[in-house]
Amino acid sequence: MKKILISVALVAICATSGAQTTSGASEYGWRGPQNNGVYPDTGLLDAWPEEGPKMIFEVEDAGKGYSSAQVVNDRIYLTGLNDQEDQEVLNCYKLDGTKVFTVAYGKPWKGSYPEVRTTPTFSDGNVYVISGMGEVVCINAENGSIVWKVDGGEKYARKTGNWGTSECPLVYDDKVIYTPCGDQTTIVALNKLTGEEVWKSRALGDKSGYVSPILIEYNGKRQIVGSTALNAFGVNPETGEIEWTFDNWGPKYTGKQGRWDNIAPNSALYRDGKIFFCHGYDINGFQLKLADDLKSVDVTWRTDVLDTHHGGYVLVGDYIYGSNWINNNAGNWCCLDWNTGEVKYETAWEGKGKGSIIAADGKLFCYDERRGTVGLAKATPEKFEVTSEFRITKGSGPYWAHPAIADGVLYVRHAGAFYAYKIK
Repeated sequence: MKKILISVALVAICATSGAQTTSGASEYGWRGPQNNGVYPDTGLLDAWPEEGPKMIFEVEDAGKGYSSAQVVNDRIYLTGLNDQEDQEVLNCYKLDGTKVFTVAYGKPWKGSYPEVRTTPTFSDGNVYVISGMGEVVCINAENGSIVWKVDGGEKYARKTGNWGTSECPLVYDDKVIYTPCGDQTTIVALNKLTGEEVWKSRALGDKSGYVSPILIEYNGKRQIVGSTALNAFGVNPETGEIEWTFDNWGPKYTGKQGRWDNIAPNSALYRDGKIFFCHGYDINGFQLKLADDLKSVDVTWRTDVLDTHHGGYVLVGDYIYGSNWINNNAGNWCCLDWNTGEVKYETAWEGKGKGSIIAADGKLFCYDERRGTVGLAKATPEKFEVTSEFRITKGSGPYWAHPAIADGVLYVRHAGAFYAYKIK
């Protein structure tokens, strides 16, 4: 009985104070509890009514942004731009869509596409964000007060591409991770309670990608896996030592230098010592195998079919699902074998294009970036078949925000329009 009570107590602590994944990263981070776009919800609807699932709320005051919702207990956190579009803000809502507070925390990117991209990460009563100008900010989750703020872009002389900083904080143990790149360092760890520097890596002299790093575990060891514009890398999470890099991808590998430099916008997928990255613009994708000591990687396979633009991809069973890049306005939906890279299908979604994808309960939730159609499909390698769909009609600009799922509710955002739907 004592063991049972202790187990129940531990579950309660995890549920209320920022639960941790097996690697120790916050469960409330980018693209779900495991940072891989797969959500743990079960018992979800197999089909939706013609008009779509039941709407729980609709609000239009989120501000422009491409970030996703973060749901923690009875609160929802979502970033956006203020009305003047000169500040990034954190919005906090109740589960019925009632706004609790809005707090300005940083400066948006000043160039092309200034919309907010950072999805908040929650840990131990605080919310962490990274602005488009590289400010790393800790905010009290209860009342919205700023706990600390570090201008990481200025402090570390960040070097970015055409779209500034587009990173969601990785939070684990007592650390918050930011990837400024440039000539001072590549990746840094800040103390999550104070903002003080814990460590900084050596510099690769590279521009940043638009990638949120992940924390993995293999052979009893942990490692941060991320990417700059030119290098995938693995970093010791305790010391900041860069333990391996891989740069034989994109134009360097294909020999084709197109209009763009390497543009890395997608976080890695990881399972059992294998890492998968792919990016749009014909940069293509690759799977790497970690050495047992996590000090080097080898290529296991490459693909020129799945090169996701920035909609992410998911691993369900032994198959990777996502959309590819034909051009900035078009793409097909694809399935590849995780173990071999074999293409199981490449299929157009009739009348739609590429987009973002998440998964739960053996189902794919696809969000078309052209017309705002949300689609439901079974995660099967046999074929891509959308069985239910509905459209998001409010908001402006491309539909680039990744959906999120929590407690049987699907959260979808389009610029300042933010929706919640009951899917269980």
